[in-house]
Amino acid sequence: MCTANPKRKQMVLPLRSIPTTKGAVSPAAVEPLDRLAAQLNDVLAGDRRPRLAKARVGAWVRALLDTLFPQVAEQTYGSAGEVRDALDGLATDLRSLLRSIESELSIDAAEVSVAFFDALPEIHHQIMADATAIERGDPAADSVDEVILAYPGFLAIAVYRIAHRFSELGVPLLPRVLTEWAHERTGIDIHPGATLGHPVVIDHGTGIVIGETAVLGNNVKLYQGVTLGALSVAKSLASTKRHPTIEDDVVIYANATILGGETVIGHGSVIGGNVWLTASVPPDSTVYHRSEVHVRPGRAEFEGPDFVI
Repeated sequence: MCTANPKRKQMVLPLRSIPTTKGAVSPAAVEPLDRLAAQLNDVLAGDRRPRLAKARVGAWVRALLDTLFPQVAEQTYGSAGEVRDALDGLATDLRSLLRSIESELSIDAAEVSVAFFDALPEIHHQIMADATAIERGDPAADSVDEVILAYPGFLAIAVYRIAHRFSELGVPLLPRVLTEWAHERTGIDIHPGATLGHPVVIDHGTGIVIGETAVLGNNVKLYQGVTLGALSVAKSLASTKRHPTIEDDVVIYANATILGGETVIGHGSVIGGNVWLTASVPPDSTVYHRSEVHVRPGRAEFEGPDFVI
């Protein structure tokens, strides 16, 4: 049996936040984590730029969505007055959130909050139009409530419309944090500076990218993997139109790539899957990628590859 030695002193680890009186330690002797800690401390010590707390932004937009779409929320309200109280609380939270970047705003945080909530009824109307269009165009959707509750395309578009209003108000950083919050959850990347008509339908959606200067008309439908991107341009051209224009009533099928600020897809066109476009398409066009698939009638004399991995 082992017994403790009463004469042995317990080892006490030093608190690194308490300075010692010993001489300076040579750089070679500094532990890697100590160097990392010093670097991370210098990030805040030497950088006084305004900053947003990403977690607070996420919590705010989640609370806003739960209030706008009570069919998906855990919280329930007993009256219209309670809903209004919740919206007023969100306005207060927004002002608090914006104060961390108020020096970067063209108007003060309170004015931004008022302008955003004044626009909220129209934003909600547009989002509901998107949800209705998604439900009508998807045979697998049983109701608009299902779209609001479960469809990633709806979530990405809803957050985009919220973020886009802040972009129009000239608020820095916040719009991008909002759309990246949705991007993390849906795999759909919509830049808040893009211009989307209404309704816009995103079916499935995973992998869709819509760039900053893209313009989409009304009744546009996108399937998974679509990229509305830019051709390679210099950083000095960042303020120019770099992404395509998609006119009204266009359908773009899975994994199509459309690039360039001068590229215009004419109204009523259908762009097939896997198409690559860097030139404009006239209205009412059908563009498709031709590939060949060979089907053999039997396998008796065919030595196929071994796909076992």
